[in-house]
Amino acid sequence: MVVAERAASANPVYERALVWFRRDLRAHDHAALSLALARSRAVYCAFVFDTEILDQLGDRRDRRVEFISACIAELSETLRGLGGALCVLHGRARDEIPALAERLAVQAVYTNRDYEPVALDRDRAVQRTLLDRGIEWHTCKDQVIFEGDEILTQTRRPFSVFTPYKRAWLARLRDTDLAPHPVKERAGALASSPTPAQPTLASLGFETTNLRSLALPTGSSGAARWLEDFLTRIDHYHERRDYPASKGPSYLSVHLRFGTLSIRELARAARQRDSEGARTWLSELIWRDFYFMILYHHPQVVEHAFRAELDHVHFSNREEHFRAWCEARTGYPLIDAAMRQINQTGYMHNRLRMVSASFLVKDLHVDWRWGERYFAQRLNDYDLAANNGGWQWAASTGCDAQPYFRIFNPVTQSEKFDADGSFIRQYIPELAHVPNEFIHAPWTMTAQQQAHARAIIGRDYPAPIVDHAQARSVALAMYSEAGGKRA
Repeated sequence: MVVAERAASANPVYERALVWFRRDLRAHDHAALSLALARSRAVYCAFVFDTEILDQLGDRRDRRVEFISACIAELSETLRGLGGALCVLHGRARDEIPALAERLAVQAVYTNRDYEPVALDRDRAVQRTLLDRGIEWHTCKDQVIFEGDEILTQTRRPFSVFTPYKRAWLARLRDTDLAPHPVKERAGALASSPTPAQPTLASLGFETTNLRSLALPTGSSGAARWLEDFLTRIDHYHERRDYPASKGPSYLSVHLRFGTLSIRELARAARQRDSEGARTWLSELIWRDFYFMILYHHPQVVEHAFRAELDHVHFSNREEHFRAWCEARTGYPLIDAAMRQINQTGYMHNRLRMVSASFLVKDLHVDWRWGERYFAQRLNDYDLAANNGGWQWAASTGCDAQPYFRIFNPVTQSEKFDADGSFIRQYIPELAHVPNEFIHAPWTMTAQQQAHARAIIGRDYPAPIVDHAQARSVALAMYSEAGGKRA
């Protein structure tokens, strides 16, 4: 990456350049596209449906592939409107990009940086191949505000605690860090060339999903509509964000994940509002940078606990307990409603991500990596850095994590954040007639009350898979034995 930055700083002018889109599916405020347009007389654009990624997806009805496909169709149309085109390929990106660059006779390839270990390995391979063919490689910072070593402690070390990182992040922030990268003003350099038709879902080996019925808008136009809606609610974000039945979150995470809007645009929007809600939301965006920084400096967290001693927690890993959690059969209504939400929609409310993760690890004593992988398969907005960071936070194995002895009680969490059971009833209709006083723990109803509510425990809805108090005691012992006392 350092070599690429130095090469870019020489400000060369190329006859032809290629911009490789990845997780930045927009034609505005786009760092790599803007820079390529400024330094090249003709700029071609490409996206690759990378088989090295697609082949890892076990579900042929993966909503993310359909979402990306729709975003690519809109991006292609937008680029055509600007005078360019998007070449959409299907194959191994590490092969397709160098081959396309050679066919187009470009002198340079531009792309925005990715920070995941697998992506870094792919990019190093692409860079080597390009350089061997005399083609330069330039990468740009685009998906975060601050990356890598840009935010360090006074001793020039990476932060491992969020609050001081946030203070340093805010202290460093300048308007220039959030300035948009112009595209439309430079679009005259976009080159249009014959491109193959965009691959269909079927040709990619995937099927249509329930994406349309979920009313999840795609592309930059969809992202813009949802951002506009959220900005009418942002001032109350801090009050409403923890209640899953309330329209409190931004719902922009999937658009941020695939770059149909830019992180700079979101941070600017937050800074322009002088409200507690906007400040709280900005803090969430800073958490995102924080987890990218952790992944960059500590790539071992992908498979290991950030706190090495907690790699030795002895999880029982009962397969039947894990399957019950995945299939929303734990007997705890809030947990099961959360799992039905992710299974049916690919989305899970952030509060519920924390509670359901804690339940899997500290009530069912299943390794956090099992849950992290399940979320990776199901979440529309899956992002390795944030997902790993969130799971390690809940499992108390990560940096600045929840103390191991703090264990969410699924019943009290339900009573606090879904008091009238609206969210539970939305996803567990078999509990629709259970009175509010029992909706969080329906097993406490008498047999007569269960019959009246048409919710017989053990028949219509499962009994609790574990006793929370007993499970909590076991978890405390597990963590203590593995070194949790040093938390």
